[in-house]
Formats: sequence, C-alpha cells, structure tokens
Amino acid sequence: MIYAVAVFAPLFGSLVSGLLGRAIGDRAAEAVSILCMLVAAVLGPLACFQLVSGEADAGSVYLANWIEAGRFHVTWQLRYDTLSAAMVAMVTFVSMLIHVYSIGYMAHDAYPHYRFFSYLSLFTFSMLMLVTADNLLQLFFGWEGVGLCSYLLIGYWYDRPSANAAAIKAFIVNRIGDLAFAVGVALVFFKFGSIEFSTIFPAIPQHQADTYSVLGGTFPAFEVIGVLLFIGAMGKSAQIGLHVWLPDAMEGPTPVSALIHAATMVTAGVFLVARMSPLYEFAPFALGMVTFIGATTALFAATIGCAQNDIKRVIAYSTCSQLGYMFTAAGVGAFQVSIFHLMTHAFFKALLFLSAGSVIHAMSDEQDMRKMGGLGRMIPWTCTVMWIGSLALSGIPPFAGYYSKDAIIAASFASGTGIGMYGFVCTVLAAFLTAFYSWRLLIMTFHGKPRADHHVLEHVHESPWVMIGPLLVLALGALIAGKLLDPWFIGEDWQAFWNGSIFNAPNNHVLAALESVPPWAELAPLVMGLAGIALAYLMYMVFPLLPMRLATQFRGIYLFLLNKWYFDELYDAIFVRPAIRLARTLWQTGDATLIDGVPNGLAELTVDGSRQAVKIQTGSLAVYAFVMLIGVVLLVGIFLVSR
Repeated sequence: MIYAVAVFAPLFGSLVSGLLGRAIGDRAAEAVSILCMLVAAVLGPLACFQLVSGEADAGSVYLANWIEAGRFHVTWQLRYDTLSAAMVAMVTFVSMLIHVYSIGYMAHDAYPHYRFFSYLSLFTFSMLMLVTADNLLQLFFGWEGVGLCSYLLIGYWYDRPSANAAAIKAFIVNRIGDLAFAVGVALVFFKFGSIEFSTIFPAIPQHQADTYSVLGGTFPAFEVIGVLLFIGAMGKSAQIGLHVWLPDAMEGPTPVSALIHAATMVTAGVFLVARMSPLYEFAPFALGMVTFIGATTALFAATIGCAQNDIKRVIAYSTCSQLGYMFTAAGVGAFQVSIFHLMTHAFFKALLFLSAGSVIHAMSDEQDMRKMGGLGRMIPWTCTVMWIGSLALSGIPPFAGYYSKDAIIAASFASGTGIGMYGFVCTVLAAFLTAFYSWRLLIMTFHGKPRADHHVLEHVHESPWVMIGPLLVLALGALIAGKLLDPWFIGEDWQAFWNGSIFNAPNNHVLAALESVPPWAELAPLVMGLAGIALAYLMYMVFPLLPMRLATQFRGIYLFLLNKWYFDELYDAIFVRPAIRLARTLWQTGDATLIDGVPNGLAELTVDGSRQAVKIQTGSLAVYAFVMLIGVVLLVGIFLVSR
C-alpha cells in the first residue's frame, strides 16, 4: 500500500546512508536519502488525497503483532484516518524540501554528510511513526524516536561544547515531560485494559465517573490522565516551564532547526492532544490547563522574541509562541483549528528558518542581526521569500497565517468561557508582538545601512538554486495553503473532511460559533498585526536610535527580556546547582569515602600488618631460640594454671 511505503521510505534511506554511507560515499548517500524522501513526498500526499476523495477507506494497515504479555496485547499497525494522513502528507513534503536544501547548506561542512542525512531521514521516520500510531505505545516509540534524533542532530557538531550542552539539555528536559507521559499511558491501560485507540475511544463514555486518589484527594480519572499526557506534550512542544531547551536547539545546523520547529518534534504535542480529543472532551479541567499554558506561552515567548539579536533565536521563540496558539485552540475545543495552524505554520516556519540559513550562509556564518543590514540588495531572492514568510507569520491577508491564526483567536472568543477570553486577550497581544519582532528581524537584516564588516560584505552572495528552490516552494505554500485548506479544515466541509478522526462532544459548538464572532473580534488580530508592523518600521527605519534609547531608559525590562525572563538562571539556581552539590557530596562521601574507602582501608591495614610481621624474620638463630623458649614457658604456665 502506498501509505505504508510513504512511511517506511525514509527509514530505508536512513539505513542505507547510515550503514553503507562510508562505503558508497557522501554523494551516493545523499542521493539515496533524497530519492527515498521524494518517494515519500509523492505517496504521502497522494494517500491523503485518496482518503479525502473517497477513493480509499479509513482504517489501519496491519504490520505485525508486537507485544503479548498476559492481557497486555499490542499490535504494530499504521492508523489511516484523516488526521494521520494529513500529518503524513505535511511531514513528508516539508521534510523532503529540507533534505534538498541541505545539499547546498551542508556542501562545505567538514563532517561526514552521510551521517547527517541518515539522522534527518531517521528523524522523519520517527515522526511518521508517531503520527500513524494506532496505539499509545507505538506513539511513544515515535515520541522517543524524535527525542533521540533531536539529541543526535542538535549535537551534530560534536566538537563544539555549546552544541553538546544544548543536546544534553534538550534530552534531559524532554525526559521530564516523557515521565509524565509514560505514567499517563500506564493509567490509560489500567483504566481501559488496553492502549489501542480502537478499544479506548469507544469505551470512554463508560468511564466518565471513574476517579483516582492522588495526593490525598479524589479526582476524575480523565482529568488526571489528561493532565499527565499534556505535561508530556509541554516538554515535546516547548511550552512555558519546559521550553528552555528549544532556543538552545539552534546549536545544530539550520536544516535541523527547520525540521524540529516546522515538520517534526515540536508539533508532536499538538498532535497528541488532537488524537486524544475523545478523552479531552470529557476532561474540562485538563482542557482549561491546555488553554492557560498555551495562551501564556504565546504571549511569553513573543515578548522574548522582541529583544533577541540572534536571527535563529528570534524565529525559535516565534515557534514557541505559535505552538502556544495551537494549544490555545485545542484547549477551547477547536482541535481542527489547532491542526489547521499546525499545517500552515509548517510552511512559513520552515521557510523562515531556511531563509535565515540562507542569510547565515551568505554572511559567512554570522547570526547576529546587529551585524547585518542592507542585505536585501545583495541577496534579493532570500529577502523576498523571507518577506513572504514574515507576512504569513504576522497574519496579513491573503497569506496562510491570516486564515489559521485568526481562526484560533476567533475560536477563543467564540468559546464564551473565562479561560477562553484569557486565551483571546493573550493571543491578540501576541499577534501585535509577533508582527513587531517579525518586522524588526526583516529591517535589521535586509534594510537600512549595512553594519557588517567590509570583509564579510565582500563575500555576501545569494545561495545556490538547490537552496533557493525549496524556499520558493515553501513560499508558495505560505501564500496559498491557508486559502486552500480553510474550507476543508474548518469551513463548511470540515465534518466530512475529518470524518470522525477528531472528536467533538455534542455540547462543543465552537466551530459553528466561528461564524457569529463580532466583527471587532475578527478584525482585532489584523489591526494589532498592522500596528506591530508600523511600530517596528518607526523604531528601526524612521528613528533607528530609538531602540537604543529605550533599552537604556528601561534597562531592567530590556535585560529581563534579553535574558529570557531569567528562566535559565532560575533553573540553574533551583535545580542544577543543588543537583551538582548533591552529586559532589555523594561522590566524596558515599563513593570515595565509603564505597572505595572501606575496601581500600582494609587492604591498607592488611598490607601494614604484613609489613610488621615481616620484621619478625630477623635471620638470628639466637632470637628464634629465645622466642621458642618464651613460647614453651607460656604453654607450661597456661597448663599449670588450668589445672
């Protein structure tokens, strides 16, 4: 079946590149990886189209029995419904473009290319395993797979201490969320006797009244499970509190950043919440938590993006903010809107990251926007496509973000709940900040006077067509994807399109209420976006000294944002340093003193005793005779006394 071929083609490419790359060479390994991705990028969207058009029926593709242990039975099969098929289409297509782009970007990299392309393809396969999972264990397999690949790719330049530290940081922070996710999966099994979606979802109405006793209190079972699964999603999708790994992931090559932020890993948490929508619809507290965390993250990350100077870090915090938008939509019950923004975001965020990579490539690996400026005339293609990506991100019509992001804001308002209004306020404010930092990036990079060293400017050049080509395709997606997908994802045909792959409870009327949102609420994000653009233009084009004056006058606020709300420093003080002190204490006292000290001390005593015993061997017959005489006297004395 073409669906299964689309899923496993990247794995084949990864194995050939990774296992045979040294033998066949970098060029051949690249060719095999990209050929496999081209196959997946054709068959993935085709399988989705066949399902949507009615040429194929929803179901699952059985592969094998996986685990049978008592009543724990898990099969390995690929779920084939609209949600999974749409995700497969997006992941394969965007990942293919990133693979092609990587040919040019990594052309002069000193590390073995076959290893890089093997990791990229394995990353893609892991995400495909996640989105096609038909049970929670298979989903967890893909979940951990993307975590492993992110570790390998973030730390790809392993001779850089900063890259190694960033890879370890990403791995450890994700383990925190994954622990909660694993406990949630275990509770699902204890509650339903299975982790197969086909068993869990029909049985949910029967367990609505079930409870768990947690920390001395009694809570609805679905709320406990929903919160635990969402904590896992917070780690993978970098929501506030567990977001600290995402900006540091920029230490990897730029194609890695695009793959992590656009098509794979960080969208896994959003997909999880949408997949588990039958459970979340009966867990209102968990959904409220999803909305609160998502809306807070959307605003929080946007504030930080306004003060960053590294071009990739600005886009990284933009990703963090946009993921918050997606969770806000899911939290108010508009799961379809959440996935809609996930799809459009994949195009314009991959476009922005790869465009940033083109800028870095042109600027001899310089990433500080303060050392750029005036590049629009030197690299016009990169400038044009980055303008398109920024317009889509800012929600300016007719670009893709206008349709999906505005729908999230409208859904928050249409929910009619207090937490929904909190989401509405946060996302509207974030829309203003998003437009501001997007245009700040554009102006500082491409417009105004050049601020780079003249030696760097002498070598500025447009990227090769193997890099520009994928950017043009992504730019087309950032332009038309919103208009094309809107009728299917959230328009009049949304029920027929999704065909039950995303569940909405009978009392969930958010999508229907989108049509009745007042005009001022619909226009609010567009007005705020235009205001953000205008402010950025005034501050960085008309009055270019104003940002410096404001940073000096409000230095405390500026440093607060520049240092990312001091989350890293806070975690360092609360968790890292105490853990290091505890480890040092356990090492010095427990390991060195007790574990190593006791046997070493006994050995030393034995050696010292042996050395003293050796002194008895003097070699003098007179001494030996005297000692024997004393011994005889002692024995006779003891014998007489004992009588």
